[in-house]
Amino acid sequence: MNVEIAQSESQLEEVFSVRKTVFVQEQNVPLEEEIDEHENQSTHFILYDGDRPAGAGRFRLLDGIGKVERICVLKSLRGKGAGREIMQAIEQYASGRSISNLKLNAQTYAIPFYEGLGYEVVSEEFMDAGIPHRTMIKTIS
Repeated sequence: MNVEIAQSESQLEEVFSVRKTVFVQEQNVPLEEEIDEHENQSTHFILYDGDRPAGAGRFRLLDGIGKVERICVLKSLRGKGAGREIMQAIEQYASGRSISNLKLNAQTYAIPFYEGLGYEVVSEEFMDAGIPHRTMIKTIS
């Protein structure tokens, strides 16, 4: 597995394809909520399993804080370290830009995954696209 920053239009299409599979098809998030107005201001990450796109994530700067968003992995790779690979790539990218504070809105079932990466819950539960979430933060060096 390797993670790359999407550089080309075809890689961006691969990012959107993985996100549509996970969020739209599996979790029933409306497409118009999944692909949003922040796409052009974001850095997109794509995880490959060999040459097959199998995971994705997005990063953007929001009020000086790194916002980690749209982390997803195809079913076939879940539980095999793919999500961790994506998160490490995003954190390395942020660190290389002297961004030390990261924030994400985790689906509640994924909170233990993010806690294992050093994130801590800082909000009450809220709904986003009909799915319960909580905000989490982490300081990186």
